[in-house]
Amino acid sequence: MRSTILSLCAARLIAGVVLAGLPGILTANADELPTRKPGLWEIRMVDADTKAAGMTMQQCTDAATDKDLTSNLSPMAKQTCSKNDIRKTAAGYMTDAVCTVNGMSMTSHSDITGDFNSAYTVKVTSKTSGTPANVPHDIAMTVEAKWLGPCKPDQKPGDIVMPGGFKINITDMQKLKGLLPK
Repeated sequence: MRSTILSLCAARLIAGVVLAGLPGILTANADELPTRKPGLWEIRMVDADTKAAGMTMQQCTDAATDKDLTSNLSPMAKQTCSKNDIRKTAAGYMTDAVCTVNGMSMTSHSDITGDFNSAYTVKVTSKTSGTPANVPHDIAMTVEAKWLGPCKPDQKPGDIVMPGGFKINITDMQKLKGLLPK
């Protein structure tokens, strides 16, 4: 049950996860994360406490898609996050964010290591308030991403293949935001 709830919570953060796992990466502050190597990335979420594997997905990306996703989500992060910091460290990067959406507040911290060419790891801790009682308030997860090679012939940048083979394209989803009620 815990892994199912963790997967549901993690699904809410898919846009952040495909980049590095946190809303804190969505805006450029003093430091910026490097762009990932173009191609097919496998992104796996692991419960940090139990080491149980959660959701695993694959994403086809290129430099333009990574930058576009960051720039499209940046205004949303500015509206919802009172803190959104990223800092370069000796081992990689560190992010801290405080964001509120629909009465739910999340404070998160991540440590990001790796080279963004072959593999990177994001260790995430977050505390959430304003959520239903059956949703975990403290989450610790590790996001493990590894480069698999070129995208498959039937994939285009922005494609995310979810468990069970369900495919969405994050770029196409951006086009639909104009249909949402204001």
